[in-house]
This record gives sequence, C-alpha cells and structure tokens, in this order.
Amino acid sequence: MARVNRRSLLAGAVPVIGGAALLTRGGAEPAAAAMDHAMHGASGAAAAGPADMGSAHGGHANFRDGRTVDHRSNGFDPHEILRDFDRGRTRRLPSGRVLREWTLVAGDREIEIAPGIRFASWSYNGRIPGPTLRCTEGERLRITFVNASAHPHTIHFHGLHPATMDGVAGQGAGEIQPGGQTVYEFDALPAGLHLYHCHVRPLAEHIAKGLYGTFIVDPKEPREEADELVMVMNGFDTNFDRANELYAANTIPFAYMNRPIRIERDRLVRLYLVNILEYDLINSFHLHGNLFEYFPTGTSRTPSELTDTVMLCQGQRGIAEWRFPNPGKYMFHAHQSEFTELGWQGFFEVA
Repeated sequence: MARVNRRSLLAGAVPVIGGAALLTRGGAEPAAAAMDHAMHGASGAAAAGPADMGSAHGGHANFRDGRTVDHRSNGFDPHEILRDFDRGRTRRLPSGRVLREWTLVAGDREIEIAPGIRFASWSYNGRIPGPTLRCTEGERLRITFVNASAHPHTIHFHGLHPATMDGVAGQGAGEIQPGGQTVYEFDALPAGLHLYHCHVRPLAEHIAKGLYGTFIVDPKEPREEADELVMVMNGFDTNFDRANELYAANTIPFAYMNRPIRIERDRLVRLYLVNILEYDLINSFHLHGNLFEYFPTGTSRTPSELTDTVMLCQGQRGIAEWRFPNPGKYMFHAHQSEFTELGWQGFFEVA
C-alpha cells in the first residue's frame, strides 16, 4: 500500500479525516487495515474527505458529518484551553517578593486528534498544549518538574534565566530520567509572551508529540482589560514520515468551526498567538473582516503593524489586539490553504 501523506489527503484519494483509523505507533489495528477503514468506513462506501466536504459544510472544510472528538476522554477541550490561565500558587518570601509555584508532570497518553484517529502523545499535565503559565514581571518563579513518562524529558523556558535552569542536556539537572524530578527557578523576565517545551533529542519528536505550552509574563503596569485568548498553533504527524497530516490551533483540527468562539461586539480582544508547529518552516494567522495591531513577542507596548495576516516560524509568537465593530461570524485560519483544509481554521461569532 502506498504511503499516505497530506497531499493525498487533500486530493481526496485517502480521506482519513472522518475515518476510523487508529494511527498510533504500535496501535492495535494494522496500518493497511486502518487506512482501508479510513478510506471506506464500516459500510464500505467512500468516506467524505477534505476535497468533497464543501457541500455539507457551506463551502468550508470540516470533519465528515460534523463529527468531533471526545474531549472528555482526552481530558482537555480546546474551547477551555482558550481562556484557561494557570497562575499557580503564590506566597510572600521574607523579602516581601512574590514566589509563584507550579508543578508540571510529563506523561505518555493516547489522545484522539480527529474522529477515530488516535495519537500516542507526550504531554505536560495531561493536556496539549500544556498549562498556560501566567505570572507578573519581577516575580520569583519555581516550577517543579516530575517525569512520569517512560522517556527522558526536560522543560526549556524561553525568556531570561541562568544557564543551570535552561532545561538542556549537560546544564544544571540536564535530562530528567523516567521517575525523576527537578526544580527550575528563575525571575519572571522580561514581560511578554513566551513558551516552554521539552529540549531532549530528537527535538522534533519531543516537540511534535506534545511537550510544549505558553508562558506569559504580564508587565508590572497592566495591559488594558480585554477578552484574552490563547492559541497554540500545532500539527500532528500521524504516520511518522516527518510531515504533518493534521493542523490545528490548540490541538484539535476544526475545533472552532462547528463551535465558534463567542466574542462581544466592540470589546477589545487580545490573542496570545504561539507557533510550535514542527516539520513545517512557516505557519500563519489570518483574520477575516478586520485588522489587528500586532506586538511581536509582546515585549513592547508599541505595535509593529496593523495587519490581517502574520507569518511565524517555529517558536515565534506575538500578541494581536482588535475589536469587532460589526456582529456576525468571522473566519480565521492559516493563510497556507493546505493547513486550512487539514484543520487549522475556525470562526469568531460576534454579538
């Protein structure tokens, strides 16, 4: 059987989306049987793939028959991840300074990334992306990392910290072996939008399988009140050929299509946008019917541009701010059509 790739998915030749394949390494269903099931479904009739889903979904790609994944079984929901900020536990040090603490646990778990398509993931605290850690500039941060996985892992934080806290092999605690743990401690600097991820080789595999999350350092002088959202742009290589077959914001393709993100008209929207996509050089975010002010890395209070599209390489991130003056449904998506049709798109519903 020919190897399945994303281009054959787009052509509709092998419509995995909406099928019932089990695409985990060493999964229970043989690869050829899984792909045949994905192509034809239980009835033997051809399943609707990305190329022929328009008639059922108003011209927009989506999963066949409006199906979705079991968020409860996964243990996380992309709609909850949007506005879920983990501020940890705080206490005052003798100096009067705030100490903010979290515990992050790396683990191995199988998740459903499309209806009937399961993926052998690695995750922090059982979700992908991991918790959105949020703190204030100048605080002391202490992150206890527990490795409950069967593989060595670390946490590497973007931002300022000592070399011994860098979460890489040969520095500080280095790679944390299965059953081990360590503590990362440093100051919350600089204010801005950052991220964290595992830094164990092969890096591509450790990141692509789900070990990453968002790290926000708020400035001492607070930003304007807003409806704040987090989107981590990611993708999944389901057949282990180092190319993604599915794309998403916050892990589940098309999550915000059938259930649009509800937004209040004229209220400021602040989007924390992070690109952690592996195996593709560039990702992007495009907003329909509007433009946004863009703050690269969020380290400056002055926007770099007023635009409707930004391009980001892996690890790049930024803050986008805008208001919707008109009600209605407004699409957002990657401006690589291939990514869009394989899951990276959604709607804002403004009222």
